[in-house]
Amino acid sequence: MSNSPPLHVKVWGELACFTRPEMKVERVSYPVMTPSAARGVLEAIFWKPEFEWHVREIWVLNPILHFSILRNEINTRQSQRAASGWIENGGAFYADEDRAQRHTLALRDVAYVIKADAVLRPHAESDIAKYRDQFRRRVQRGQCMHHPYLGCREFAAEFSDLDGSEIPIDLTDDLGLMLGDLDYMPDGTGTPRFFHAELVNGVLTVPQDAVYGRSVTP
Repeated sequence: MSNSPPLHVKVWGELACFTRPEMKVERVSYPVMTPSAARGVLEAIFWKPEFEWHVREIWVLNPILHFSILRNEINTRQSQRAASGWIENGGAFYADEDRAQRHTLALRDVAYVIKADAVLRPHAESDIAKYRDQFRRRVQRGQCMHHPYLGCREFAAEFSDLDGSEIPIDLTDDLGLMLGDLDYMPDGTGTPRFFHAELVNGVLTVPQDAVYGRSVTP
């Protein structure tokens, strides 16, 4: 973990869904943003191969509100290998023949503060201060690598710097096991890393040792 103060950004949106992995058919959201989703927002704002994001805290700013929708989804997982096979051998994918209607229990009117460290990778040559300053400037200007989203790509997120009015909600709750991140192997397979999540006075603290097991330079 870095000795510098964590970087921060405020994110919000009308809709969000941070799917619990134990729900195999219907999508059911965690009540708060997961660290992996928070890292996705940070990487959408600023990403370089010289560092990685370690999320420290997630502040929940708005009351937790749920809503349910039915969405059309396809049953078959799409892959580059299948698409390459169609190009070489012929064939195609017809979504109308592979479509199913599934229920989603998601969140609405969400707002969070993400606090995180930018941690250098072993091959990095520049000082971490360079990337921290670049991130701050991008947040202030509203710049991003691609538009961030809240769990699902159709649930777009807005972001800004903090204005000092951000206060976590007064809620303490045991959230159970939560997905922290995936440890990817050289062959592309990923091993999920879970931790026991607890919301304390509206703040989810991410245990670094339990979530980030990869070797990085502090």
